Amino acid sequence: MGGDDAPAMVVAGAARVHKVHKHLSFIFAGDETSIQAELDKHKALAAVSSIIHTEDTVPNDMKPGVALRQGRKSSMRLAINAVAEGEADVVLSAGNTGALMAMAKFALKTLPGVTRPAIASVFPTMTQTGTVVLDLGANIECSARNLVEFAVLGSVYARYICHKDQPKVALLNVGSEDMKGHDHIREAADILSNSLSIGSYAGFAEGTDLNKGEFDVIVADGFTGNVALKTSEGTAKLIAQMMKESIGSSPLSYLGYPFMLPALKKLKARIDPRLYNGGMFMGLRGLCVKSHGGTDEIGFANAIKVAHDLAQHKFNGRVAEVLNDMQLDALFDVKEDS
Repeated sequence: MGGDDAPAMVVAGAARVHKVHKHLSFIFAGDETSIQAELDKHKALAAVSSIIHTEDTVPNDMKPGVALRQGRKSSMRLAINAVAEGEADVVLSAGNTGALMAMAKFALKTLPGVTRPAIASVFPTMTQTGTVVLDLGANIECSARNLVEFAVLGSVYARYICHKDQPKVALLNVGSEDMKGHDHIREAADILSNSLSIGSYAGFAEGTDLNKGEFDVIVADGFTGNVALKTSEGTAKLIAQMMKESIGSSPLSYLGYPFMLPALKKLKARIDPRLYNGGMFMGLRGLCVKSHGGTDEIGFANAIKVAHDLAQHKFNGRVAEVLNDMQLDALFDVKEDS
């Protein structure tokens, strides 16, 4: 029931994905009458879907703590419970981000070795191979331990989902020089340069590196990562708006528009935020994906594909293996003793 155009957008997005992935089945949590009305428009999807009925929802302006206490019978919580109880492989919501994180962390718990989950997404780059960026807003303040954990989570995603054999990992900082940045960033860099067991630590990244494609994973605290995400989305909209204005700026440019159309379509496909929709809540024992609330069925379908990839590649199992090999508790005990 989350999102500006739910449940129509949610059901239509699922129908779009089901046309390609016939093996998927869906559980919709929310108002049965309104959901069923949308499912009736998509007969093939309806045949592989079920509904968990509830009239309770989580408003976008509800604080996470309040949602956790008062939203036990909400559509969001019941969807999360379906994963916690083994009825579903992954939960996807376009609702209140803070509430979703609070409920998911409470109901699903974190993986062994993970102190805080992180939100991750793939940014478009100049090289056509996306960069995994995290955290995008789950943790405003982070310790060195948190940043190292995020690096591991991002590396596993880059290897097994994005198929980067040796992902290059960087920490987002105010400069590339070793002496720059807060103490916890430099401490995380020291740990990663000596102990990252999957991929390789490649140093500090600056804001201009987010879309270059030189790094496979870029790690930041949630405050910095969220600002970077919103800035990138705003830049994409700015470019689209400026292009529209330029095309209509003169009769000559308007006449040339048909000849530019193929190139413009390619550009749109590369910067369209809907095609990068789907933020992963990494580090939880169950899989959870967050969609933008303002997206349409195309964007929501892409978020479903992200959820599908996580489940298909057994993402959490991969993470658990790497964390077990690294023994972060021992690493940071040694660091604290020294």
